[in-house]
Amino acid sequence: MTNPIQDIITDAAPTVGKLTVISMKGCEKFAEQIDYYLKSMRGDIEDVDTYVAHVHCPRFGTGEGKGVIDETVRGHDVYIICDCFNHGVTYNMYGYENHMSPDDHYQDLKRIIAAMGGKARRITVVMTMLYEGRQHRRSGRESLDAAIMLNELAAMGVKNVLTFDAHDPRVSNSIPLSGFDDIQPTYQMIKAMTRAVPDIKFNKFDTIVISPDEGGMQRCMYYSSVLQLDLGMFYKRRDYSRVENGKNPIVAHEYLGREVDGKDVIIVDDMISSGESIIDVATKLKKQGARRIFVFSSFGLFVNGLDVFDEAYKNGIINMIFTTNLIYRNPGLAEREWYYEVDMSKYVSLLINTLNHDDTISKLLDPVVKIQNLIERLGNK
Repeated sequence: MTNPIQDIITDAAPTVGKLTVISMKGCEKFAEQIDYYLKSMRGDIEDVDTYVAHVHCPRFGTGEGKGVIDETVRGHDVYIICDCFNHGVTYNMYGYENHMSPDDHYQDLKRIIAAMGGKARRITVVMTMLYEGRQHRRSGRESLDAAIMLNELAAMGVKNVLTFDAHDPRVSNSIPLSGFDDIQPTYQMIKAMTRAVPDIKFNKFDTIVISPDEGGMQRCMYYSSVLQLDLGMFYKRRDYSRVENGKNPIVAHEYLGREVDGKDVIIVDDMISSGESIIDVATKLKKQGARRIFVFSSFGLFVNGLDVFDEAYKNGIINMIFTTNLIYRNPGLAEREWYYEVDMSKYVSLLINTLNHDDTISKLLDPVVKIQNLIERLGNK
């Protein structure tokens, strides 16, 4: 029996160069899953043991580091998987164990790029969550870190940056002559929900999509359009007279939109940081009569721990939270009854394989047809 994916690859354009995947610290398991799918897609064409190259970034006692690549990448098409938000990785400095910060991960990424010495044919950085993505625009006299980062990578020879659910994809305007793709996990989220909640009904009488703030409306409008659901929004009233934890504190969330009484609610956001906003929004929706509340969030940071979500689940405020495996997940998260992990490794493998053949990824970036087919199958079932 023939493999349709391999048939497509056989007829595709020649590869840009020998495929190499590099996993930065903390991404080893995710890269291993990507490697598995790549080998299954290309197994009959390329007899390789692994596409993952061995690299490491050792540290001196002072905390200084260097990047080392243990095999050649000359003429290779290199894809670097980087999770800058993996605080589970540690290193020793002056006898103390330090958790790696996003800055540490980013510096290691640059070290590995520098270690290639310009010998790779093409370098693509798969930055699963955009480093400094929330510092994407100026407000007063402050740094513009996301733009600085993208310009540094472009200057070092990076041809493409792939990221997921960027806080504001317009930051790509800072590198107009380089490749930048902001990828949405919409199809994977919807597919995960159909598996985890088989009785969900995607119609405007039973389900509504809600944005927790005005900044996420574009994301929610897409869900609302492809699922043909009504759309609501909360806007944040902030206290601009003071700053807490680097931002103006939220005074209240105000709701705009259709009534939610008796409906299932899907709250869509790019990330869960402390979780205060999500729980506040969910509490207000429950008071308005919402039936069940589900949260779609590409990145579950949970910076203040999981206890607050355990309490919200216990009190019936939140029924289930869906996040991807693109970034580090807190220990114990997978065991929570309210949590469902959305696997993105196969999707990333398809993107890498397609780009390695210098083919278009437009169909992979626009999953409307796949979502419609999924909803149709769900309706028939």
